[in-house]
Amino acid sequence: MEHEAPIHTFMGLQFNLSNVLMITVSSVIVFLIAVLATRALSMKPGGMQNFLEWVVDFVKGIINSTMDWHTGGRFLTLGLTLLMYIFVSNMLGLPFAVAFDHELWWKSPTADPTITLTLAVMVVVLSHYYGVKLKGAKAYGAEFFKPFKLFFPLKLIEEFANTLTLGLRLYGNIYAGEILLGLLVGLAHKGIFAGILGIFPLIVWQGFSVFVGAIQAFIFTMLTMVYLAHKVADDH
Repeated sequence: MEHEAPIHTFMGLQFNLSNVLMITVSSVIVFLIAVLATRALSMKPGGMQNFLEWVVDFVKGIINSTMDWHTGGRFLTLGLTLLMYIFVSNMLGLPFAVAFDHELWWKSPTADPTITLTLAVMVVVLSHYYGVKLKGAKAYGAEFFKPFKLFFPLKLIEEFANTLTLGLRLYGNIYAGEILLGLLVGLAHKGIFAGILGIFPLIVWQGFSVFVGAIQAFIFTMLTMVYLAHKVADDH
């Protein structure tokens, strides 16, 4: 993990080409899964369609646990996209990492705080947008001053804290997992005996990392629906 990021400057702006590559790869994989699962829909699903229907039902369960379906049904596509995209992104760096000329090109995009915090900001902005859209600007704005006007600064701090925790929780778990995987792989360069000793922990940790990646995708999607419910549902 001692590699630098491939940074390219364009029109005064700096772009991490590794992030651009991995975001694109994740998006293409999720798109292909969706296409393959829906290209031949039937009343007796099998294979990919069965899998996607299970994921849809899973996301429906998340939404129903946070708000009523009449309000939350509109967020099904968002939840489905987030769950699949984040899970795929979490998995990309597990099998291997690719470095070229001391620059790390292939990794999990969610192992970068820029990506995870961008997702978190998107979620928080969407929650405010739908809050205003469904309740009206005046009614929604008034909620920031309930039950007392003195609560307004605390509400602003809460919004900032929600954004940080949502993004950094995902980043911290995925980045830490890849760091440990890198250390275990590095044992192979310490000699044959050290490499053999590192094989079993490497396999175990990769399996555990799949579990962590799935849990983190679920937690991010669940918290997204919780934040949206607090903004749009009347009973929150």
